Amino acid sequence: MMFKHAAPVAIVLAAVAIAASAVPGRAEKAVAIPAPARDAPPTPGMQTAVLAGGCFWGMEAVFEGVKGVRSVVSGYAGGTRDTATYAAVSTERTRHAEAIRITYDPRVVSYGTLLRVYFSVAHDPTQVDGQYPDSGPSYRSAIFPQTPAQRMVAQTYIAQLSNTRAFAKPIATKIEAGGFFPAEAEHQDFARRNPNHPYITRWDKPKVAAFKAAFPALVG
Repeated sequence: MMFKHAAPVAIVLAAVAIAASAVPGRAEKAVAIPAPARDAPPTPGMQTAVLAGGCFWGMEAVFEGVKGVRSVVSGYAGGTRDTATYAAVSTERTRHAEAIRITYDPRVVSYGTLLRVYFSVAHDPTQVDGQYPDSGPSYRSAIFPQTPAQRMVAQTYIAQLSNTRAFAKPIATKIEAGGFFPAEAEHQDFARRNPNHPYITRWDKPKVAAFKAAFPALVG
């Protein structure tokens, strides 16, 4: 469903109400999962991580609150630059995923720790081509490693979580390649600028609250 960004408020409220009763989700609580058995070593300077897990509004809101994260940018990953626009991505024919680019200090928060938050509370990694009320490949669960070390950590962590059956369903998260292209200005810091938007209050505020409850030591 693409109602969240463009529809009038009355339509959004109705759609969110229907989705809340009809679509299963776990936005209200984190899933208890172990830390990665293998992580990337800390390095000097800032690093970037690119993660996709449904609507970028909520992903951005969660990771903006992680200690050691310097900035989070909403955007599109996995497709080409010329179709990296909301209008084009909404057609579900561009191969992009709504994603975020995280700039973080690896001496404060590791890549593996970011992935733990990603899998535990930022989204549901068992949903295929969708998250909660939103459906389509642009809402898929995908990791876009920026370095060989990140790829290694992501691969081994997915295997670890799968082998320990951390989730009741198979993990759908894919490891992909492709560039990241920032989204339009209206989508940046959306949750912070629109705290009472019905989509934010139903789906994203609960995730932020769940993150703070499950990972108090990571709250920045």
